[in-house]
Amino acid sequence: MLIGDVARRSGVSARMLRHYDSLGLVRPTGRSGAGYREYSSEDIRRIFHVESLRSLGLSLREVRRALDDPGFTPSELVDGLIRQTRERIAAETELLTRLRRIDAVEPAGWEDVLQIVTLLQALGSKSADKRQRAALSSVDEVPMPVEALVEAALSETDPNVAGALRWALAQSGDGGLALLAEGLGSPVAEVRKRAVQSIAEIPNDEATALLQDALANPDIVVRRYAALALGARGAAEAIPTLIDMVVEGTNDVDAADALSALASRSALVDQIATGLVDRLARASVESSARRRLTQALADIPGTTASRALADLTHDEDRAVALTATYILGIRDAR
Repeated sequence: MLIGDVARRSGVSARMLRHYDSLGLVRPTGRSGAGYREYSSEDIRRIFHVESLRSLGLSLREVRRALDDPGFTPSELVDGLIRQTRERIAAETELLTRLRRIDAVEPAGWEDVLQIVTLLQALGSKSADKRQRAALSSVDEVPMPVEALVEAALSETDPNVAGALRWALAQSGDGGLALLAEGLGSPVAEVRKRAVQSIAEIPNDEATALLQDALANPDIVVRRYAALALGARGAAEAIPTLIDMVVEGTNDVDAADALSALASRSALVDQIATGLVDRLARASVESSARRRLTQALADIPGTTASRALADLTHDEDRAVALTATYILGIRDAR
């Protein structure tokens, strides 16, 4: 079969067939009656083998080795191709993500595009200072794609940079809340913690609703951060978790402060005081926890707290009794 016929039937161009011939990869082995070189059926089979291997990403040099080297084993080469393909897919995925993020900001011109690219590069820098400056400048300059801010906030380990990223997210509105909500369900504990911390700094109703849902999160760290944030927002749902924190001695001072802030709402005073008193009455509560609960009563106004403190001045635990006596003295002086 002459080269033109082979090209039409195989789909491989005559130019490429001549290239294969020049490389010694596929050479026509027959001759026509007129002396023209012809491809035999074996030659055509080799052409299809070449094309099949090329479709896997092999170079022509690798194809020739695969076909002509009797000792060739494909496993190592295929493993290398798998690795290269994964790297290429990762690079293309990263590029696609960057393009989508730029498009989401709707840049007005190429100058905006260049500024966004610069910020994205700085946000991925190994330098904490550069990452922090990128987070802070994302508000004053061209807006940073919110998806990039969320991704950075959920992965940042430097506390100063993390604070800047949370601030930038809070300034960007509620666009990142859906992604942060996904972070609350991450299998990685640190990601869940960063997600709830970020949500806590966004001052709107949607964020508050997410924090209320987070009170039922299986992760106790998430529940605690949510309770502290909700306490500052005046949400009564946080009271049980805040009392638990006082008992457990985990961020107990912050939890007591949050309870005190909530007690500024007259409708919640008795609920808070009763909750603290009920925990004090449980036999399973350790002495140190009872002292913390007594101290938490100090900033809770009203008769329920005062009566409880008066009773505690006669407590069998001398440390609790002394603490209650001291607190009552201060309350009476007021």
